[in-house]
Amino acid sequence: MNTRTLISFLLLALSYATVCSQTQESADSLTRELEQVVVTARQPATKLVGSTLVSTITGTNLSRLGTALDVLAQLPMMTVKDKAVSVTGKNNVEIYIDGRPLRDGELDQILSSNLKKVELLMAPGAAYASTTGAVIKIYTRRNFINGLSLTDRFQLQRGRRWSALDFLDLKYRMGKWDVFFDGVINRNDYIIRGITTNTLIYEGLSTTLGSSQHNSYPTLTGQLKAGFNYAEGSSSFGGYYTFNPERGDLTNHGSEWMNDTSPIVRDIYRQIRAHSHVASMYYENKIADRYLLHFDGDFKHSFAGNTSNTLYPQADLQPVSSTDRRESTLWAGKLYLAVPLWGGELTVGTQDSYTHTSLDYRMLNAEVGEYIPSSLTDTRQTSAALFASWARMFGQFSLSAGARYEYVDYEFKVNGDRDGNLSRRDHLLTPDLSLGYSFTDNASVSLSYKLATVKPPYSQLTGALTYVGLHEIEGGNPALRDEKMHSLQLFGMWNGFMLQAAFTRSLDTYAYVKQLYPADDLQLLMHPVNINVSGLSAYLVWSRPVGRWTPNITVGLYRQWLEIDRQSYNRPIFSYYCDNTFALSHGWTLTANISGRSCGDMHTNRFGASWLTMDVSIGKTLLNKSLTIKLAANDLLNTSNNNWTMHTFGISVDKRQSYDSRNVGLSLIYSFQPRKSGYKGSSAAEAEMKRL
Repeated sequence: MNTRTLISFLLLALSYATVCSQTQESADSLTRELEQVVVTARQPATKLVGSTLVSTITGTNLSRLGTALDVLAQLPMMTVKDKAVSVTGKNNVEIYIDGRPLRDGELDQILSSNLKKVELLMAPGAAYASTTGAVIKIYTRRNFINGLSLTDRFQLQRGRRWSALDFLDLKYRMGKWDVFFDGVINRNDYIIRGITTNTLIYEGLSTTLGSSQHNSYPTLTGQLKAGFNYAEGSSSFGGYYTFNPERGDLTNHGSEWMNDTSPIVRDIYRQIRAHSHVASMYYENKIADRYLLHFDGDFKHSFAGNTSNTLYPQADLQPVSSTDRRESTLWAGKLYLAVPLWGGELTVGTQDSYTHTSLDYRMLNAEVGEYIPSSLTDTRQTSAALFASWARMFGQFSLSAGARYEYVDYEFKVNGDRDGNLSRRDHLLTPDLSLGYSFTDNASVSLSYKLATVKPPYSQLTGALTYVGLHEIEGGNPALRDEKMHSLQLFGMWNGFMLQAAFTRSLDTYAYVKQLYPADDLQLLMHPVNINVSGLSAYLVWSRPVGRWTPNITVGLYRQWLEIDRQSYNRPIFSYYCDNTFALSHGWTLTANISGRSCGDMHTNRFGASWLTMDVSIGKTLLNKSLTIKLAANDLLNTSNNNWTMHTFGISVDKRQSYDSRNVGLSLIYSFQPRKSGYKGSSAAEAEMKRL
């Protein structure tokens, strides 16, 4: 089936769904008769509890969509793009599945029919890292059938090239023991095309630097995971081990030019060889049916090696080759106790971690090594945190308050020598407060304040520079300071309408800039620097079932106040999302998600407008819900816009790029006696793992 035929088929299916949605049925249930059996599927119900949105999935239309990733894409305040989940107006989103943190690829490995409910915490408390903007908690249905269960998911996708994925999950339950094993193999191959144009005044003359890119990204990744869980009475413990190998080969055929000179052909070849080991364990015990004691421990070791070769086959220029090796190790533990206090619940605990990461960068071209030298950077961080939070309902009022104290010892070395200017010891105190009021079951409001300390990723704290072209360099910034972010949020819900408004003031957050780099000839450096920025966001959501149609419509804006080097970046971004789920006859389910945004500024980037993008899928469950078939098309109209511009320190950058965003895919999911994993652990240091 070619792309044009598939698009025609999906548009016809959408028209059919629109007709079906006009059938006169109950507003809160769908009823159909099949072989004298009446099957009722309720529409998804979402309500606001304090500052948490709770969506029930069991028995609703969403339970037939396929995977957990498909379900999240249709819930209020959430957006899914390229398998990445985001929350409207929020950064640094953490996702937990039955109390444990999300690992790569899990959301499209969990069947939607096994989901019970999804909670969205819009104002996470002190028990989470202060960087956490929102938390998604996913709860699966319990199934205590002894014996073996199996789930296999196969996906075939076609963009400009083919990609394929297969996931196998095995679980065995015997009495008080659960053991599980899963394996994933994922072959991706996609293409990115683009043109970058830099304009500036150099030595008193108007200068233009340009380059073109045609990138091919074939990657092969895998995962092997094995673990166990033991539960007896009110206590349980368990653990798992995961191995993740990765292999990638980048090919970039392009060119470079300066002013009106003829373009120079440039070929870049890069190899990536990486792997990681993760081990996690937990212990939980409920004492006297009142006190909950929980411990989580994590260990992670990762390695990534890259080899890069840049060739100029039609010019008298030496090849530019480099290698880099990055190794990271993390040890972490988290212990907390939840006790009833003053009619509410008090949670106190400690969260501690030790992180060591090193980057060995070697520039193998002597001439380029004059301004991009080889370097060995080494960072070590010890973090110890104490936190406490208390929550209680006072009739129609809800109150939660917390505070987190953290001591951080950060050491930075270059070529074995400690840098006293960048190494530091910090004492961080971050409070949070949330107050809510429920007028009725369908009307409530909450107001929250939070102070967060956001640490930059380790990949941005390196002093190593990377060769990009004859006149371009990219690098990190080891002098980046931690961000202090004040956030005030208002959230309300009334009869299917939701309003989220937030104002943030960020001190020492980071943004990318391009500026002249001191060298013998013209060199442009792109790297992150600290900035102060204020931002206002406001989003209005409407979600209410209409017969067989469940819409989820969001309109909003983001506006920031930022000025760098007398240049303002204040243009607002207007956006909308219109997610639609149609429950068709004979068990078919159709989704049609439309979105768009205006041109506007986010930090130092001005993103191009993309007014109409559309993702469509149609699926059906068979064999008593054991088999799910789904056909999907992403960016159906091929209108996704990935262009941006940047103007910093007298340099203007215009980036025009085309991704493999339009693709079609077929997925098959077969499940034999499906049930959830019994693992009840969470992450001891989720934010620190993300920084790695």
